[in-house]
Amino acid sequence: MEERRLGRSGLRVSRLALGTMTWAHDPDGEVARDQLVTFVDSGGTLVDTAACYGDGAAEELLGTLLATAVSREHVLIATRAGVSGPPGAVGGPATGTGLDTSRRALLDTLDASLARLGTDHVDLWLVHGFDPATPMSETLSALDYAVDTGRTRYVGVAACAGWQLAGSATWQRAVPGRAAVVAAAAEYSLLARGVERELCPAAAHLGVGLLPWSPLGRGVLTGKYRHGVPADSRAASAELAPFVEAYFDQRSRRIVDAVATAADGLGAPALEVALAWVRDQPGVAAPVVGARTTAQLRAALASEHLTLPAEIRQALDDVSRPPMGYPERAH
Repeated sequence: MEERRLGRSGLRVSRLALGTMTWAHDPDGEVARDQLVTFVDSGGTLVDTAACYGDGAAEELLGTLLATAVSREHVLIATRAGVSGPPGAVGGPATGTGLDTSRRALLDTLDASLARLGTDHVDLWLVHGFDPATPMSETLSALDYAVDTGRTRYVGVAACAGWQLAGSATWQRAVPGRAAVVAAAAEYSLLARGVERELCPAAAHLGVGLLPWSPLGRGVLTGKYRHGVPADSRAASAELAPFVEAYFDQRSRRIVDAVATAADGLGAPALEVALAWVRDQPGVAAPVVGARTTAQLRAALASEHLTLPAEIRQALDDVSRPPMGYPERAH
């Protein structure tokens, strides 16, 4: 698998990342094992997890697999802290209970993550949103301390606005020696291009690499919902249905139909088309791909061999372009 630099940092990552949120529901770990081995064997390096996935269960499983299935030296671990309950709106479909990005909460969470992962450091540590009750300077000082003490090699932010990313990067760079923010994780797909208004331009200006989550539009861009809701899909779950159904509107249908048309023309699955589109957007380092099964993961990894022709990319850009008004359109 091709590698890319994460923003303007020296860290090189595989251009697809393996997401682990579903691992929290894998009681025996066999699916997770198969996925991790398949991913690493394909040349993948970046594995994305979070302390809030299954209240630490995904991290614990990853730690076990790094001791038994693949070598730690072949994997770059990215984890997140700051959510005081389930992922919720800032990082997943469950109902969250809010954020706590105080220095104490963040560093306590990181230490617990390291213990579950069975390692003395992670390669990338992200703060999962910003708690309005905590000064940004306090939150960012925790990132500095984590780097200074060797707990993480690089730091980033997730689920934030463009001004928060700019504020974070500016604060970090104001004093030489502070840890630079090198990554920003956000929902980004053909169905979710709102980040292009402010977050993407800010990231490009600051040299911050983008890590898109839900790059397949919560599964909708695969086309599996075009003719109904499969019984084994997330949209068939009472808990997760609202998360997916947000993309069942008319605009989303037009985009899904356009992806299907492009896929037919290329002789490739819609999943590969949608994933290749976001993977090759400016500033993107690695879309984070989660899968319930190893077969789904293999299908996503097959996109490595697909590069969209310019005319198809333009057509998809046109049908999915988000509305731009003042002041974004003026720049």
